[in-house]
Amino acid sequence: MTFEAIFSMPSATEIECVRRFAADRDTLWAMWTQAQHLRNWWGPEGFTTPICEVDFRPGGSWFYCMQDPAGQRYCGKMIYDEIDAPRRFSATDVFTDEAGNLIEDMPESHSEFHFDEINGETVLTNVSRYHSQDARDKVIDMGVEAGLSQTLDCLDKYLASIAN
Repeated sequence: MTFEAIFSMPSATEIECVRRFAADRDTLWAMWTQAQHLRNWWGPEGFTTPICEVDFRPGGSWFYCMQDPAGQRYCGKMIYDEIDAPRRFSATDVFTDEAGNLIEDMPESHSEFHFDEINGETVLTNVSRYHSQDARDKVIDMGVEAGLSQTLDCLDKYLASIAN
């Protein structure tokens, strides 16, 4: 069963996304914290993730590059702050080039991911906080809602593929 992502803006500098998954918390946690899983679903429909390096620990990072069907790459890095497995983690999320260097004029966020299991399903709540409303609005204008919705749909498909 596929669930819809619900987006809101709790403040002028935040974006919240809530999405339910038909998977237990430990499974969903593994999807978000292990490169062997992330590389199989991260990115909107039709994208691949040819670069996916994860060092999941406080101070570690996840560096990735998504590639669209035309070959264009979009890269980013999450630098992990706090980890409370398997309940939550937080990270600073930045845009990078293919070498992992910060792109200065792109918005940076501090993101929290909460995993709440209810009757064998897991509700993922992601809150991203930006330094300003302009930074948040830039990400919205770039299509974060559609892109993240499609990415989470890809996670659903991947979960179904490994369940069989």
